[in-house]
Amino acid sequence: MSEDFYDVLGVSKDASAEEIKKAYRKKATEYHPDVSDDPDAEEKFKKIQKAKKVLTDEDKRSAYDRMGHDRFEQAEKHGFDAGGGQGPFGGGAGGDPFGGMGGMGGGLGDIFEQVFGGGRGRGRNRPRKGRDLRTTLEIDLEEAYEGVTKQFSVERPEECETCDGAGHPPEADATTCSECQGRGQVTQVQQTPLGRVQQTTTCPRCEGEGTIYSESCDDCRGEGYVRTEASLSVDVPEGIADGQTLRMEGEGAPSPNGGPHGDLLIDIAIADHPEFERDGDNLYYKLPVSFPQATFGDTVQVPTLDGSAEFEIPRATQSGEQFRLEGKGMPRLRRYGQGDLFVRVQIVTPESLNDEQREALEAFAEAGGEEIDVSEGFFDKIKRTF
Repeated sequence: MSEDFYDVLGVSKDASAEEIKKAYRKKATEYHPDVSDDPDAEEKFKKIQKAKKVLTDEDKRSAYDRMGHDRFEQAEKHGFDAGGGQGPFGGGAGGDPFGGMGGMGGGLGDIFEQVFGGGRGRGRNRPRKGRDLRTTLEIDLEEAYEGVTKQFSVERPEECETCDGAGHPPEADATTCSECQGRGQVTQVQQTPLGRVQQTTTCPRCEGEGTIYSESCDDCRGEGYVRTEASLSVDVPEGIADGQTLRMEGEGAPSPNGGPHGDLLIDIAIADHPEFERDGDNLYYKLPVSFPQATFGDTVQVPTLDGSAEFEIPRATQSGEQFRLEGKGMPRLRRYGQGDLFVRVQIVTPESLNDEQREALEAFAEAGGEEIDVSEGFFDKIKRTF
């Protein structure tokens, strides 16, 4: 079970409080230690209870959404309680809303920064990783079977070469931002049910720079970035499945303040194949056979993704019957061996018959249930005519 509280309850991130409570009741009934046979029921039940406690509390849920699961858990570990009590929202030591630390030089000040994205000026210029980007790459089933190095293009932001990412010409006049007084941040005080909360955010006028420039770069219009089309190459491993994602580190968006680039996430889409259907590591193939082949048996060649394989049709095979060719399916991704190829027999009835075929079938029909001497070549004649 995933650690993410929304996944624990099986709800979306925009689920209403009522939907969360309903999901909790369903999960709690399923994993209650007194009724569940699951050996991990007690642990799962505790996670379900915690998820419900956080997501049904408006303030805790808001903090959880802003901080993410790992940071929220870390905050709680250090005494943060989004619902009140000790920590950045409660009446800490001596009524200090930062637990006696004044929000300076300690972990709880960092927690405040994580919740509100400002942090009283701490870490404002700390290098941050750029955004991850996402694209889709379509391959065919043969490429997924063999693995392939694929060339593709992706549009992404790059640092503007004209202004070196500054967003303004070097000769532009610079003045201190009047809204934040050069701090790059503005502070607002809000009255909440938990008391007064001071929120520090990036200055909207100078976007955190603290400086206003008289001119903007013509090429990037002050953004510091331009969108370009990059040509990349990625190694797609054999056995990859439709919908799986590859990650190319450092190929995402650049950092806004000198940190590392983000990553590029590549969602793999496998095109439909005209002959094979795929289910996990297994492949399925429909083999059309004639009535005599199904009745008397035959040896045929069946296509696979690496050539062909000999397949013996047993006598008296029925339409829709399925046979397994072991190891003729897809390679198992990052594991040893391959899946299987399942051959489904489909008896094809001819739309028209020539005289010889009609005579052979009529002779077969007239024989009915009587015993037929194979040595007379009766079966061979029918097989030859079709």
